[in-house]
Amino acid sequence: MKTTVGYSGGTTTDPTYRQMGDHTETLQIEYNPSIITYEELLQVFWKNHNPLRTINYKGRQYISLLLYQSAEQKKLAEDTKGIWEETLDGTISTEISPYHVFYPAEEYHQKYYLKRYKNATKTLLDFFRTQEALTNSTFAARLNGFVKGHGSLNSIKKDITRWGIEENQSKELIEVLDNLKW
Repeated sequence: MKTTVGYSGGTTTDPTYRQMGDHTETLQIEYNPSIITYEELLQVFWKNHNPLRTINYKGRQYISLLLYQSAEQKKLAEDTKGIWEETLDGTISTEISPYHVFYPAEEYHQKYYLKRYKNATKTLLDFFRTQEALTNSTFAARLNGFVKGHGSLNSIKKDITRWGIEENQSKELIEVLDNLKW
């Protein structure tokens, strides 16, 4: 799985954090459907924010937005929205729209929470050799979530073996994880 923060849902070309135009801050997720399904990702989406919020703080920048890439994804998004409206006993204000274009945010926004741990980030950068390789790694995505309070180091270790990488690469990542200084 790879995650990239950025801007989407609008029409402004080449948005930036300071000049976002009509875009929304978004998270692009590249995933393997044999490991996690779109419906499972939707459950994470609905559970991890307040989709009932109707106040659009700073316009479209922070709205609840779900972008789909197929008719099947649209149907699943709408179906799960209905289920969550019943669960939450309210009207969900999440905008469900077709995906058109995604603009990655500036590098300093990528893996933002992980970057707060300078020692760990330096070790990871030494291992991955480039900022781009680190930022684009599933490992960094999982660690970014971990430092924000999601999951555990043990769950990351277990997951590494399911990422479809060679056994020696799995062992290397687990060793790096065991030796990180936070």
